[in-house]
Amino acid sequence: MKRVALITGASAGIGYATAKKLARLGYHVLAVARREDRLQSLKAEIEKTEIGKCDYFVCDLRETQELKDLLESEIVKKTSVLVNNAGLARGAGSLESLEDDDIREVLETNLNSLIFLTKYMIPILKEQPQSDIVNLGSIAGRWTYPGGNIYNATKFGVRALSEGLRLDLLGTTVRVSNVEPGMVETEFSQVRFRSAEKAKSVYSGMNPLTPDDIAETIAWILERPRHVSIQELVIYPTDQASPQNIVRRNS
Repeated sequence: MKRVALITGASAGIGYATAKKLARLGYHVLAVARREDRLQSLKAEIEKTEIGKCDYFVCDLRETQELKDLLESEIVKKTSVLVNNAGLARGAGSLESLEDDDIREVLETNLNSLIFLTKYMIPILKEQPQSDIVNLGSIAGRWTYPGGNIYNATKFGVRALSEGLRLDLLGTTVRVSNVEPGMVETEFSQVRFRSAEKAKSVYSGMNPLTPDDIAETIAWILERPRHVSIQELVIYPTDQASPQNIVRRNS
């Protein structure tokens, strides 16, 4: 059995795919999310088809007590890989047009909960002989775009935090990586626009990345020799060159 890997937002999309990929490589996966039915399906799928193990935790990382309860688990105390994947966007309008609750949800999910989970996990990670923190950033953490405001702010924050953590943890057993994908077809756009039809149009006429593409990337980072640190990795679909430059072909 390889290392213990805690993955947030593991009930769908990139988190789900990463859990399966790491289990395939022999990791003991700790899947964290809010939707228990999805976590149950993930655990069953992993235990049926992969060589690694899977335990899951139903947890809303925005809730302080739920976060503290998670950290009391004995298996969590053995974690040597933290994949901070949980994140979302709500809406894509000007700042004054956004709902207050949506702004709070994005800030708390994308940045605040990531900061506090990482803060509490660092002592655990430092006790392990080989540890990694992989943050899921975004190209939105490098380049802004119209309507991105709050989401941009959180992903710029993830990038800055990742850079700061590398300085904090230099000389320890912990490496820090920030993966910054372009367009990946997941539930992301459906959650953002609260519309399946509008979400589908986001990827119309182009070939986006898949969750498996990002899962493969994360696994590759983790499997590098210990003297190699992949600090940042930007990954686009071939049909995209920037947040706003996308090739769309007629179907």
